[in-house]
Amino acid sequence: MIDIVIYHNPACATSRNVLELIRNSGVEPHVVEYLKTPPTRALLVDMIDRAGMTPRDLLREKGTPYAELGLDDATLSDQALVDAMMEHPVLINRPLVVTPLGVKLCRPSEAVLDILPDAQRGAFAKEDGEQVVDADGKRIA
Repeated sequence: MIDIVIYHNPACATSRNVLELIRNSGVEPHVVEYLKTPPTRALLVDMIDRAGMTPRDLLREKGTPYAELGLDDATLSDQALVDAMMEHPVLINRPLVVTPLGVKLCRPSEAVLDILPDAQRGAFAKEDGEQVVDADGKRIA
């Protein structure tokens, strides 16, 4: 049994597309609605490290208190940025996906294909109609 975790926001189309791409590979992931159940600080820092990112790379600006909190200040430490994400989980960009092959911020949604252990089982189109996987389960370039 493959264990895949998606830190998901059901209001986000990209996050919904990633969830369906995971399911299209034949896996029902563990879905964490991170706005309701945020990761612990230790887990968040671990995922950032495993994804090869910095806390700033994971910060979401749109629809968040990013500007009001002055998070565009380049002198802020990684610790300060993680503190902000812990206090305001909406600042954590999504969807963040954890698989046996790695951790990745899946934007655009088809980026999840890089870390899914199993192939797609059929065609897949995003909610906007863009075809990203063909009928043979192959990624469309």
